[in-house]
Amino acid sequence: MKSISELDIQIFADGADKHAMLEMLQNPLIGGFTTNPSLMRKAGITDYAAFARDILADIRDYPISFEVFADEFAEMERQALEIASWGENVFVKVPVTNTRAEPALDLICRLSRRGIKLNVTALLALDQVRDVCAALRKDVPAYVSVFAGRVADTGRDPVPLMSAAVQYVNDVGCSQLIWASPRELLNIFQADAIGCHVITVTGDILRKLSLVGKDLHEYSLETVSMFYQDAAASGYRLAVAVTA
Repeated sequence: MKSISELDIQIFADGADKHAMLEMLQNPLIGGFTTNPSLMRKAGITDYAAFARDILADIRDYPISFEVFADEFAEMERQALEIASWGENVFVKVPVTNTRAEPALDLICRLSRRGIKLNVTALLALDQVRDVCAALRKDVPAYVSVFAGRVADTGRDPVPLMSAAVQYVNDVGCSQLIWASPRELLNIFQADAIGCHVITVTGDILRKLSLVGKDLHEYSLETVSMFYQDAAASGYRLAVAVTA
């Protein structure tokens, strides 16, 4: 088993809480940042541009992705150009389709041809990866985000799909594949093993990094101790049954 320091994959922090993001900025394992409108809403952000510009004042030397939030492609394009203007380290997240299942491939092609650094997001199927890769310009940096965790949520093993996706993305010069929405720490090692370039990780998973390589007998004992201490703290008692 590899140690964390031996991993080739880049780890990006996924979130929209400024305090947590700045805390992650101090973590040498973190190589970039991603967010999305759902995470921003959960964090209580009401002014999208103000939040982005504020966080960019501190995160200047790492790639960071902000997503368009329109459903019409013309407005997506306008937003993408505005977001891209916020900084050289900014990648614009564009969904693979709109809410009517209309592919965003033409928009992706236009933006990439203009030199806009994209993070094409919400992909779950291999044909989507193939088509997006064909739309990207080979000399413009881009990320292709496949939501492997959501694939796993459907009962499918995401590893074969992600392995095939790596091959498609490697054929597109400057592009990198993101293993998005991981569900457990193991996913970092799975993604690394297949040559995936990036994995986005939430704070909950990052906090488990101290467990990597932990002795399983020691971990078993800690688990037993936890159950015992919680039972003791709860004051549980079982009355002695009286038999006739």
